[in-house]
Amino acid sequence: MRSYGELVEKTEKLNKKISDMVLQEECLRTGIPAEQLLKKMKNHYAVMRESVESGMTGEWKSLSGLVGGEAALLEKYRESGKSILGNLVNKAAARAMAVAEVNAGMGRIVAAPTAGSCGVLPAVLLTVQEMSDATEEDAVQTLFTSAGLGMVIAERASVSGAEGGCQAEIGSAAAMAAAAAVELCGGSPDQTAQAAALALKSFLGLVCDPVAGLVEVPCVKRNAMAAVIALTAAEMALAGIKSAIPLDEVIDAMASIGREMSCSLKETSRGGLAVTPAAQKYKDHLAR
Repeated sequence: MRSYGELVEKTEKLNKKISDMVLQEECLRTGIPAEQLLKKMKNHYAVMRESVESGMTGEWKSLSGLVGGEAALLEKYRESGKSILGNLVNKAAARAMAVAEVNAGMGRIVAAPTAGSCGVLPAVLLTVQEMSDATEEDAVQTLFTSAGLGMVIAERASVSGAEGGCQAEIGSAAAMAAAAAVELCGGSPDQTAQAAALALKSFLGLVCDPVAGLVEVPCVKRNAMAAVIALTAAEMALAGIKSAIPLDEVIDAMASIGREMSCSLKETSRGGLAVTPAAQKYKDHLAR
């Protein structure tokens, strides 16, 4: 699967959803019946839900002690009624951090597309499902839209921070979540592409600079930011706003930027936030 634009065109011609087409093509590629693929995806969604619920308890701490418990803090602030973002956006941000904290604490998550960006998709999908009339089956179905987009990004560029910087990792997660959210809300195949393009554009150039080489700082909090951007992109696309640059070209631009990035900015912890004085103190402390 190399072009999301072609996927949209084909899907619209057949009057189907992106998820229908991806599921159908996956059946043909693997020889696995649709029922089995749907069952597997349902299990993934259940793990996503469990990781959100577990992370929101505030009991997860990373082994380094750098992150943990902050998703619960954000949730507590939402419950105070003083949230600037409002219930829905605050809840999505807290949930994204919750899953990322579970990952940092070595708990069970679904790496979609990677472990470092694991909070975005569950946070956005669970939150949008709650606020809409969508069923769990609807949400599970839209995971195929996310998967299809992830395959296109992996084919044309990368979803790896080590290869393309954090733009490839958290940017892809945001794009995948935005596309799924649009379909879950009844948007058209083209609107899923617009949402994904708007989301991914917002992360172009973002470096991967984990402090002390751990997927904790700034990774956990970037998941929250990505969830908010994904929701904003979905909202814009559903309102009829289009990306001036088509999604496939945005993905190509991301790949090009990734190739031009210095290795020090691609998960090596030799640049960006990872070499700040504060980061060096954390690193020295953890080495003792």
